[in-house]
Amino acid sequence: MERPGQGAIFHISEHPFAFAAVFLLMFVGTSAFLAAVGATPNPLNSTDSANAPQTTNTPAAADQPENPVRVVAKSIGLDVAVQNPVSTDAGILDDALTQGAVRYPTSSLLGVDGTVYLFGHSSYLPIVYHQYYKTFDGIQNLKTGDIVSVYSDTTEYRYSVVGVRVADATEDVVELPTDGRHLVLSTCDSFADKTNRFVVSADFVGAYSLVPR
Repeated sequence: MERPGQGAIFHISEHPFAFAAVFLLMFVGTSAFLAAVGATPNPLNSTDSANAPQTTNTPAAADQPENPVRVVAKSIGLDVAVQNPVSTDAGILDDALTQGAVRYPTSSLLGVDGTVYLFGHSSYLPIVYHQYYKTFDGIQNLKTGDIVSVYSDTTEYRYSVVGVRVADATEDVVELPTDGRHLVLSTCDSFADKTNRFVVSADFVGAYSLVPR
């Protein structure tokens, strides 16, 4: 019969190496399972402030075309890399989507008039095997006035959200105004159901130089 005080802690102290081995096996097994189902932290959607670009808060001259390399919306914890394929081929675009958000090749660049159009996958399935399916999860939660920052290698371009809507996938195009400077984010609202997608529209409010690394 187990004497008082000889519970789990007692047995652990009596067999520390056996406990450590079992704990290590459980940890490794759990980590492998989480990685397999896509439940580990998403490297494409990191909110680590230590890695976030820092700005000088000094207005920058925004009159040179630049590729977007990162999009951040702090209000919803969005922080993903942006790919810039040069072809509109569906296969090439699908491949680029496995790396994060994608700028549609015929949309505007940063720093010039027009609309920058970024799109990415989203999924709310309980098990997701690839994190890129969740690139734009939550963009429907953006509110009017929220700031979305799109970064080039040298500059932060800030946009203020002016609208969020659900667009039927049968629509031929998303409107991309060429007058003024704008940003559109778009994604499917469900990985399993392709009928609808969320579309976020935002207007340019300023550009700021990045702190030299």
